[in-house]
Amino acid sequence: MAFPFSQLTPPADSGAAPTGTLEINVLSSAQNRPIDNATIDISYTGDPEGILEEVHTDREGHVTVPDLPTPPFAYSQEPFAEQPYSEYTLKISAPGYEPIIINSSQVLPDVTAIQNITLLPAPPGDPNTAETFVIPANTLFGEFPPKIIESEVKPMAESGEIVLPNVVIPEYIVVHDGLPQDSSANNYYVPYRDYIKNVASSEIYATWPTQTIIANVLAIQSFTLNRVYTEWYRSKGYNFTITSSTAYDHKWVPERNIFDTIDRVVDDIFNFFLSRPNIKQPILTQYCDGKRVTCPGLMSQWGSKTLGDQGLSAAEILRSFYGSSIYINETNLVSGVPVSFPGTTLSIGSSGAEVRQLQEQLAEIADVYYSIPSLAIDGIYGPGTAASVTAFQEKFDLPVTGQVDQATWYKISAIYVAVTRIAEYV
Repeated sequence: MAFPFSQLTPPADSGAAPTGTLEINVLSSAQNRPIDNATIDISYTGDPEGILEEVHTDREGHVTVPDLPTPPFAYSQEPFAEQPYSEYTLKISAPGYEPIIINSSQVLPDVTAIQNITLLPAPPGDPNTAETFVIPANTLFGEFPPKIIESEVKPMAESGEIVLPNVVIPEYIVVHDGLPQDSSANNYYVPYRDYIKNVASSEIYATWPTQTIIANVLAIQSFTLNRVYTEWYRSKGYNFTITSSTAYDHKWVPERNIFDTIDRVVDDIFNFFLSRPNIKQPILTQYCDGKRVTCPGLMSQWGSKTLGDQGLSAAEILRSFYGSSIYINETNLVSGVPVSFPGTTLSIGSSGAEVRQLQEQLAEIADVYYSIPSLAIDGIYGPGTAASVTAFQEKFDLPVTGQVDQATWYKISAIYVAVTRIAEYV
């Protein structure tokens, strides 16, 4: 699979005040169904009672809020600048559900922030007290403990027996929201791709060059898959995959928003990781910001941004820090999907079992997301299938081609699993 090579370039200076866009998606935890007409009150985090806007979701649980004021684009391009994002407080409520408050949802200029929200059904007699989630600063801006440097390859004697014969993309990972030894911290079951998007949105800026984002996402994925592959924490007696401590792992935040540029990159490359010759496990690719904290021999995040500005590819950026022997590897073993990607892009004229599988999944999705037209299930990729694929891509922020490449195939699989809940029964 080829990586995208387009770069995110600074916007032209029009003299207009900088703004960003916020997309909000509200689902029910009970059935993973969109919640129609949920109410979202939006305010500045510094003035939570001063409501800027009240918006309501459509029947697909979605609402877009454009032109929210942000700091200038330049603040996210240089270290030690002013805070580069605005912080908004969101109060979300819907009849029959427990309300929640998201404090400090972050909006950057010229990209789209995506706030996904899941509401719990309210039990009878519930006083409707809202649970509050506070989004901390991006690790490039706030103060966080520095990384404890580890070996990039885990010896058997150190990590315990490796239980996986091959690298497999897990459906879920268990995130311990605290230090490893903190038994009071909560464990969260998080879909793998959602975890990567959350971490990347917490640790880099979505306004950076595309190749810089790809390089950082690959480092996060490889690090995470090393923890999965070596059973690093479970071999030490813990019941989780990874922590949210920046000293040990990466910063993951419950209910934080993500960004469209990061969302697209992860969907494109979620099954890639970093390898060295003759080493089976994914490389534990650590990094630091390179300004507040330096880490010789590891990737500097601000350094990766500089190299991206210079036009280097993700592979060139990674090799400049980790050495020429590092390379980008791929696995087609993906847990929690009905069928793996067939290996070739499906388009008009394709036919067979893979097309029928695709059509069956799209038909289930179309029953929930009404903007996706229904289609015939006949195993033939015709104009009707292309129209459904196009609508799906538009709905879920994928490149709109009307064809099913790897990113679209696995996104369709993920949404299908979510709306049918088949993962609970396999």
